Amino acid sequence: MSDSLETAAAAAPAPAAPPVQAGAGQSGTVVRSTVIRRLFRNPLGIAAIAILTVIAVLALLAPVLAPFDQNYANIAKTLAAPDSVNILGTDSAGRDVWSRLLFGAQLTLLSALLCAGVAIAIGLPAGLIAGYYAGKFEAASNWVVGILMSLPGLIVLLTIRAAFGPSVWMSMIAFGVLISPSYFRLTRTAVQSVRNELYVDAARVSGLSDLSIIARHIFSVVRAPIIIQTAAIAGVAIAIQSGLEFLGLGDPTKATWGVMLSEGFKNVYLNPTLLFWPALAMALTIGGLVLLGNALRDALEDGEKINHRKKKAAPEGTTAAPAAVRTSRKPMATVVAGTEHHLVKVTNLGVGYPQADGSIKKVVDDVSFHVDRGEILGIVGESGSGKSQTAFSILGLLPDNARIVGGSIQFDGNYTVAPGDERVSQERLSKLRGKRISYIPQEPMSNLDPAFTIGYQLVTPMVRVLGISKAEARKRALKLLTDVGIANSDRTFNAYPHEVSGGMAQRVLIAGAISCEPDLVIADEPTTALDVTVQADVLDLLRELQQRLNIGVILVTHNFGVVADLCDRVAVMQNGRLVEEGSVRDILRNPQEPYTQTLLASMLEGKEPMSTLVSTLQKEPVA
Repeated sequence: MSDSLETAAAAAPAPAAPPVQAGAGQSGTVVRSTVIRRLFRNPLGIAAIAILTVIAVLALLAPVLAPFDQNYANIAKTLAAPDSVNILGTDSAGRDVWSRLLFGAQLTLLSALLCAGVAIAIGLPAGLIAGYYAGKFEAASNWVVGILMSLPGLIVLLTIRAAFGPSVWMSMIAFGVLISPSYFRLTRTAVQSVRNELYVDAARVSGLSDLSIIARHIFSVVRAPIIIQTAAIAGVAIAIQSGLEFLGLGDPTKATWGVMLSEGFKNVYLNPTLLFWPALAMALTIGGLVLLGNALRDALEDGEKINHRKKKAAPEGTTAAPAAVRTSRKPMATVVAGTEHHLVKVTNLGVGYPQADGSIKKVVDDVSFHVDRGEILGIVGESGSGKSQTAFSILGLLPDNARIVGGSIQFDGNYTVAPGDERVSQERLSKLRGKRISYIPQEPMSNLDPAFTIGYQLVTPMVRVLGISKAEARKRALKLLTDVGIANSDRTFNAYPHEVSGGMAQRVLIAGAISCEPDLVIADEPTTALDVTVQADVLDLLRELQQRLNIGVILVTHNFGVVADLCDRVAVMQNGRLVEEGSVRDILRNPQEPYTQTLLASMLEGKEPMSTLVSTLQKEPVA
């Protein structure tokens, strides 16, 4: 029994890339019909659907097509050969084989669906929660799964039979519980592979709830493997159920293929066809389920291959003069720099990670700064200086094992990290992220979910956060795409992320960052992955939007050129500490700290190009 459980779990392929789904402005039926068309182009798919459809129709119409009741017996006509009345003959009790085969299909198929349904109902949600949240629930779930997988399945089913009698329903419910770990492990592994993807963080920052993220971005990854797994599990359930009844553990008053198989085996020498018909029905059904699973896998994988073949670089377009984005900007109180109340105020912040020896390694130590509305603060430092960790502390995107070891963070006068807190308050930040605080990441292609269109990913946060209709959100999204310099907004709206270039994807993320009218935008090296010409366009766009919308911006970068071009003030970080802060003009003209001087000296501007070795040797006199 345990071998069959492991075989069923191994039958499902590893989670593939998320299947393509319909975005906003597109019909989900269109995308589903595309997969169906691919399925029907596959000969295996056609054969599987034909076989299963015929068997399902025969089972559904059994009361109409069967000439006799499943238990009607004509003792004067036992083990009879096929004739005009009994088209497949009779068994040892004089019961019509054709009628029992039809009624047996009903019970056999329904019990297999019951088994798969119980396994999915237990394993799928548990796997989603454990994979997404981890922590204590995952530990407890792993403990329960370990116990279930260690149980001898056959003995458990025999115990259920002894306790509840020969009920096929109770046996299949018990078997569904036993096989649910296969769904749990498959789902948990798939979720773990994507829960830390940047597009999941981007969805969280955009204001979507955990339920929405799991339903839209996470579940799409496990949907295809679950469908394929279910096809395999249903076949295993039919085999297990029939095996139990073949051993005489079923209900003899109910016609199932297993009971008929046992009857045929007892009389194999008297009438071999009694064994042949239920065996043929089982083989066709299980074979059809296996073929359907493989055809579904091929249809979904072909869809991914087609999408990747369509990948092409779209033109950047010209930067259009942005028009006003906000239709109703909420009034904002003027905040005077230097007072105690700021849009964002970070005070003596410390962030650390527990080590194996029990100590805490600080990656951010005693960092303090503030940002006001209408102001751009640049945080500069080399890789590993703690600038991104500081930004993630404000966003609440620190890893689970991170600890706040000191200080506080305030947003608009309210604590998101209060003094003494060890973790960022997700409850407080969930009310701010997406609506008042937004995020522009440094890797545009990794922060857009490949399973959804760009339009869908722009529209959904606006519908959720702003409470507007999808039609209104679509209009706003198209206008936002135009405002960020995308010439053909309709085409980009309906495109998938792989169909646009890196520069356009970055513009899309900027449009998403301002779509819900935030007060603060945190940009984490937004131009790192772009070429220099696109960098200039993106910086111009950020500057124009910041000035026009009067938003505060925290720009995380390692490039002093970007700081000089865009920022009002700059904070220099080294080894997790803030070494210097001031206006951009003062820091660039008169840096006080040696580290700041070193960073400025590393810029290439004003340096004499290095000569090549060959030209240098040619200039040297020959001895």
